[in-house]
Amino acid sequence: MSQFAITAQNKRARTGIFKTPHGDLITPVFAPVGTQATVKTLTPEQLKGINSSLVLSNTYHLYLRPGDELVRDMGGLHKFMQWHNPMLTDSGGFQVFSLSDTRKIDDEGVTFKSHIDGSTHRFTPEKSIAIQENLGADIIMAFDECSDPNDVAYSKIAMERTHRWAERSLKAKTRADQALFGIVQGGVNPALRAESAKFISALDTPGVAIGGLSVGETKEEMYTTLDVVVPLLPENKPRYLMGVGTPEDIINGVARGIDIFDCVLPTRLARHHSAFSPKGRLNLMNATFARDERPVDESCDCYTCQTFTRAYIRHLIVAKELLAGTLLSIHNLRSLIRLMEDIRIYIADDSFDARVPELLNKWSNNAKRNKHEGHEAHKG
Repeated sequence: MSQFAITAQNKRARTGIFKTPHGDLITPVFAPVGTQATVKTLTPEQLKGINSSLVLSNTYHLYLRPGDELVRDMGGLHKFMQWHNPMLTDSGGFQVFSLSDTRKIDDEGVTFKSHIDGSTHRFTPEKSIAIQENLGADIIMAFDECSDPNDVAYSKIAMERTHRWAERSLKAKTRADQALFGIVQGGVNPALRAESAKFISALDTPGVAIGGLSVGETKEEMYTTLDVVVPLLPENKPRYLMGVGTPEDIINGVARGIDIFDCVLPTRLARHHSAFSPKGRLNLMNATFARDERPVDESCDCYTCQTFTRAYIRHLIVAKELLAGTLLSIHNLRSLIRLMEDIRIYIADDSFDARVPELLNKWSNNAKRNKHEGHEAHKG
């Protein structure tokens, strides 16, 4: 059974250790998204090289291709993708939400059409858990319904359905080596969020996830929601903020007591020629970088920044070479993982709260995003 122990605390921010069958997770932690059993453009060795400790994969996508039973028969997801550190799978609930034009929800589950071939499929809480047990991740999610955060009436319906589905997910679970997290929903309505936080906390799952954020609400609404939810969650359980991962959101989330983050943003930005930096987001396609001999970020310790110039990376982009996406993915992910490492040091020495303004000033110019950039279907 997984266990969580807090090792240091500074105001609401905390560091901890979450024990899993594939090693201890040191929190707070950022998880790269490996939607289809791969973090796009990177090998497992490259992930280890940037000190990544947790990877997220996607139940919906792996169910459709190659199939969860095939993954099970190949020895499980860790062996299949050769990632032997902790792993998390989501429930498929968010992907179903994103398929709004091709799915039908009822109290028993969701019927949807595959985005690959149009075939019809059905997910229930029991089905989602069975798929995740076949995949074999260390941390798995209860099946939930994500809703439009600004539709209060439907958010209540979806929240109540999520609660019933969480109970069914718990009953369906058979593997003792997997930690099942319940998911808090409720849109951006404070009363609904408080009700959901209390209900999910009472289920006494090994951890609690907060879903339904970074799906169109403002940052202020997201932070206000966290201010409502987090104080109502158990102190002795890890808190996972799903699909959120700009540097600014990580800093603000940790300050509010969040322990686990994931986001497709770092690798997606890399494939669109953009890089995190303390000077703000850089678009390496720009002609101003054609003769720039500096690394992407002179303060960064990643392989990309220690080896290559901005001019070389721009050349790769212009030439449409795949290596550009790899090098920028290494840098973007390492930037967030290094930020987490710094944050853990600051919490341990009791200086994090005092450093929050400095950290936000350093990283906030990387937070420009459209409403779907953070959590769009875990496409990676």
